[in-house]
Amino acid sequence: MQYMLLIYNCERPEPGDPGFAEALARVNAFADECRRRGVFVSGHPLQPEHTATTVSVRDGRTLITDGPFAETHEHLGGAYVLDCRNLDEALELAALCPLAELGSIEVRPIVDVPGLDHRPATVVGE
Repeated sequence: MQYMLLIYNCERPEPGDPGFAEALARVNAFADECRRRGVFVSGHPLQPEHTATTVSVRDGRTLITDGPFAETHEHLGGAYVLDCRNLDEALELAALCPLAELGSIEVRPIVDVPGLDHRPATVVGE
């Protein structure tokens, strides 16, 4: 089953900051451990919440708002998708993620919806 590991409230160093190289090495080691176990699907850091734009459609009208969906003190910093045997393995890996030491990792199962097409995009002309 696939699980999304949502990373919250994690101030990570940027390139050039002290500690960036060490933080990057730890995060890469975590991803390598997930690959070694054969569970790694993807992982992506996100830009800060002030770069977010929220889109909603109400009564056929598109509403675009600068900023994240919810006004909150917590911010979503990134996510991993892992294909684990069970919740216990997903929780074990969330605890191994070095970002859990700086923030919180929410572990949530991904729903397998019959008929839902979530294949990656194909390049036109292939």
